[in-house]
Formats: sequence, structure tokens, C-alpha cells
Amino acid sequence: MNTKLRHIVVSALASASLLAFTVNAMADTTDDIVNALVAKGVLTEEEGALLMKGRTGEKEAAEKKKESSVSAKYKDGLSFESGDGKFKASINGRVHADYRFFDHNDSDSNSTLPPASITNSIANTNSVADTFDMRRARLGFKAAWKDYYEAEVVADLGNTTTLDVGYLNVAWWKPVQFRFGQFKMPMNLEELTSSNNIDFMERSYVNALAPAKEIGVMVHGTPFKGVTYALAASNGNAKNAETDIREDGKDVIGRVTANFAEMMDNKEMVLHAGASFSQGDLPQGTVGANGRTEARGATFYTSPVLGNAAFSNIDRSRLGLEGAVAYGPFKVQAEWMQLNNDFKTLVRSYDLDTENWYAEALWTITGEAYADAYKGGVFGGLKPKTDFDPAIFKGGLWEVGARYSEFDASDYNAVGIAQGTVDAGITTKAKGFAKAEAWTLGLKFLPTSNMRFMLNYVDTDFSDVIGGATGGVVVNQKRIDDEKAVVMRAQWMF
Repeated sequence: MNTKLRHIVVSALASASLLAFTVNAMADTTDDIVNALVAKGVLTEEEGALLMKGRTGEKEAAEKKKESSVSAKYKDGLSFESGDGKFKASINGRVHADYRFFDHNDSDSNSTLPPASITNSIANTNSVADTFDMRRARLGFKAAWKDYYEAEVVADLGNTTTLDVGYLNVAWWKPVQFRFGQFKMPMNLEELTSSNNIDFMERSYVNALAPAKEIGVMVHGTPFKGVTYALAASNGNAKNAETDIREDGKDVIGRVTANFAEMMDNKEMVLHAGASFSQGDLPQGTVGANGRTEARGATFYTSPVLGNAAFSNIDRSRLGLEGAVAYGPFKVQAEWMQLNNDFKTLVRSYDLDTENWYAEALWTITGEAYADAYKGGVFGGLKPKTDFDPAIFKGGLWEVGARYSEFDASDYNAVGIAQGTVDAGITTKAKGFAKAEAWTLGLKFLPTSNMRFMLNYVDTDFSDVIGGATGGVVVNQKRIDDEKAVVMRAQWMF
């Protein structure tokens, strides 16, 4: 072959190599062509080697460029990923816009109580109005890198911007991971289920007893298929509370769960069981847990408050049990939790329990399976089989559900705490009703996986009045012993 023809061939192959730079299949073809031309004597071995060397350099440069590049995509949210897949990040957020309507009836079962115009020393007095409400507005950033590290920061954009979540997770060994910062404590299935994915607009009375987001450290993981565990130590205060004036140190909180269906490789079912506990102490202040209706209406029970009188530290322990069974489009779920406070004032010793529980049943009318939303001991978000198409008015996910729940702080309707003998250690006594039971009926529509429209009807009855003739609950200058509410939500999350 003459020199001119060789140059033409070499130039053509070089052009093909550059084109193949972006198409892997063509790149392999170009290598084959060079080898074939060398074998047929069209190119010398030196010319073929020179071309292949150039191709190798181009491949290495392409790989390095790919590794350092970052791509963005949108699927249920905005996410980013490095070319080598070793770094992933996403921007997440939620907006929950609510409307609440209340129908407070005059008291029927407490007709012996005086009119609301009379000053009541231990009645719970409320001002409850029908209202629009921005229940939640949050924006966050989540990242994972090197297969071992994960971090998340979420801002709560309420009346004042505060830190909602901020943690670092280290997973050098997947069965034993460590989390540091402010995050959800491992107790209560409802709390660990994101507010984006809870079954009804509000969590049940059980959630009033459980710890939520606190500052601490946790070891957790999945040591065996279908089994999860978590053990945390925290300040024992609410989120963003860094001070701790306890006598005995921090709270210890733990949870273990098992999904027996996963153990049996049954992907269509969830057979979930779990147990949790916490042990710690409290400083001076509120003892027990306040009770507010699940429609976020009246506060029907207010716990006593300890003052500056001398007393021993307040031991606080919690025990929780949880279970869920799901098959196809059906799910039943229940939880029970007991909160115990044990302390002694100068007058007497107290050992007080609050026991709350709920049971619920749900059905996705459109057939979506709850097992598809379950992972790691927690239920995630359901996704419609097909998105709602307003042009033909079809698609989306429809769900109906019912929940019954009880609040029981009857131990606090006792001498010294709410009635009878004066105890200087109790600066504010318990108020309202010690018990409540509620029925919630819910209808939910998901036009897409990141939108929900919810309608709940909540019917609550109060009992075990605290304070006799001067107790009970007053709402908007009227005595009540029940509350009926219709609540609605438009929700967007990504």
C-alpha cells in the first residue's frame, strides 16, 4: 500500500476511534477493524500499535472524565450521582397543608359540673377554632458516598426555621452501623414511619408516649434476613435540646423487629412483630404525657408539673409492643405502649403509668400491595400502579382505613397528683379527663407517588373526669366531653 493510501486509512480509523469514544459498541468494533487490517497487511504492526495506543489513552481519559462527572435526574425528587456511582445525593422536602373543622358538643355526662363562667381551678380550658394550617414545611439534603457513609440535614421551615434532622451514619459493616446527631429514636412504629407515609393524618395516642427526634448516638443494623435492631443513647429531651440536668445520665432506647414473611422468602406478605423499651430519668417539670385529640383539637388531659420542692430524681421507663400483618392490598396494624414515672416527693412516693394503644385496618381499593412499601422494619410510601390522568379521569391510588385508639392516664387521677391531699412537690396538678377513646375513619387518594389528598373523620369521647365539680374540659366557653372533627390535607413531597 502506498504512503498516501496508508494516511487515508489511518485518518479514517482515527476518526472512527473518536466517534467510538462515545459509543462503547462502536469502540469495540474499531479495535477489531484495526486488528483485522494489521492481520491483512493493510497496516503495519507499528501503525496498528500507534492507533491502539491512542485508543487506550482515549479510553482512560473517558473513564476518568466519567468518574469525575456528576449527573442529575428527577424521579420522585431531584437526585445527583457521580459517574463512578460512589457518590449519591438528593434534595428532599414536604408540604402538608391542612384544614380542620370541629363540632364540640355541650357536656352530657358531666351535667353536675358548674357553668363555664365559674372559675375552675383544675379544668382544662381550650380555645379551638376551625382553621387552615401549614402542618409541615421542610426542606432537606441527603447524601451517601463510598458505600459506607450517609448523612442527612433537614430544616423545619415553620414560624422559625429550626433543625429537624441532622446526622451522620457510618456503615463500615452493614450489620453494625453507627449514627451520630439528631434523628428519630428507635421506638414506636408510627414515629419511625415518615409523616409523608403515615396511615392517617395524625399519629395515634401511642405516639404521645414515645420519644421522637433527639440528640444522641445509635448502633443499628440488620444482622439476619428479616431482623432489625437498634440501640440508642440520647439526652432524653426534645429535638434541638442540648442541655441535660439529669442525675443518672442519658436515656437508653432500644428496638428489635422481625418480619417472618421475609424470613420465609414470601414477598407478598408482611408478618411484622416488634418490641421496644427506654430507660432514663427526668428533671423537674412535666411528669407523664399530655393528651390532645388525634384531630389536633382540644387538649383533654394535662399532666402534673413538679416544682422546686425537694424530691428524688424521676425515673422514666417505657415499654412498647407492635405488630402488623399485610397481604396484598390489606393491612392490619396495632401498637401498645406503657409510660411509667416513679418518683418521691417530701409527702409520698408515686408510681404512675400511662397506657395507650391502637388497632387499625386499611385497604388499597386499587390493589397496591403494602408489602412493596415495607423495608427494614418500617413501612414506606405506597406508589400507584398508574398515575392519575385527569384527561380520562383514571389512575391513582385509593385507600380506606379505620383506627380505634385509647389514652389511659387514670393513675394520675389520684390523691396528691390531681385531688385530695396537698403535695408541695406538685406545683400544677393534673387536669381534664384521664381517659379518651377515638375512632378515625380515613380516605386517601394518591394521584402520583409524591402527592396525597387525605380526608379523616375523628370522633373522640372523654371519660374519668379529674377534679369533680371543678374539673373536666372547657372549649370556647363551653363544657364538652367529646369532640367530632373533619380534617383534610393536601400533601406534596419529594
